[in-house]
Amino acid sequence: MRIARFSIDGNVAFGAVEGESPPGTTDGLVLDIIKGIPFADFELSGTKVPLSKVRLLPPVLPNKVVGIGRNYADHAKELGNEVPDTPVAFFKPSTSVIGPGDSIAYPSFSQELHYEAELAVVIGRMCREVPRERARDVILGYTCANDVTARDVQKRENQWARAKGFDTSCPLGPWVETELDPSDLTIQCTVNGEQRQLGRTAEMVRSIEDLIVHISEAMTLLPGDVILTGTPAGVGPLNVGDEVAVTIEGIGTLTNKVIKRG
Repeated sequence: MRIARFSIDGNVAFGAVEGESPPGTTDGLVLDIIKGIPFADFELSGTKVPLSKVRLLPPVLPNKVVGIGRNYADHAKELGNEVPDTPVAFFKPSTSVIGPGDSIAYPSFSQELHYEAELAVVIGRMCREVPRERARDVILGYTCANDVTARDVQKRENQWARAKGFDTSCPLGPWVETELDPSDLTIQCTVNGEQRQLGRTAEMVRSIEDLIVHISEAMTLLPGDVILTGTPAGVGPLNVGDEVAVTIEGIGTLTNKVIKRG
């Protein structure tokens, strides 16, 4: 099931996305509005609205976004880094999250903004110290993410809070796909229609299960929390006016435009 969060006539709701559409359009897609929230038992209302008539929002509002760095060997290599012995974790605050079609505001303190296409894992229930064999049980589903990074700031500061946590640095969407095998999916990033990244989730150094175990050893994960699983090789610059799109097989496409920060 594809679960979207959306607004219509000033109201915010979740809905199940139904139908098929040509790539790059929402023609033919409708939302069956959900009674309740997707983190508990819910029913479909049977009330349907065309997707073209609503504004898609970030599919979840996470309490926290936990990013994992250098989880693709070729990406670590392209930036002159080794694959670490243990996963490198960092946070992106809830204020960094935006949805499909929202603008990425180029931070005034950076001169080198980069895209990073990633598979995002959405947590479905509160959990901690999750055993590996139960890791899939705590997942609601998967969505597309762009771990937008101020690369120059990342290089000159000893921690990544500003480089990866600034406002609008975490686009998520367009929806959460709940029925998906994430082990070998194509990840692609384009800028102004030109392909910049092309990889597969099978190239991850550490699996999704291993990441959930590692993170939940240290902290409680809450429904709607998001784990960013790393980016394949091919990261590069974004400029004001660019349109960046992250496409993941079996999920869809997340598109955002870069604007000058006001």
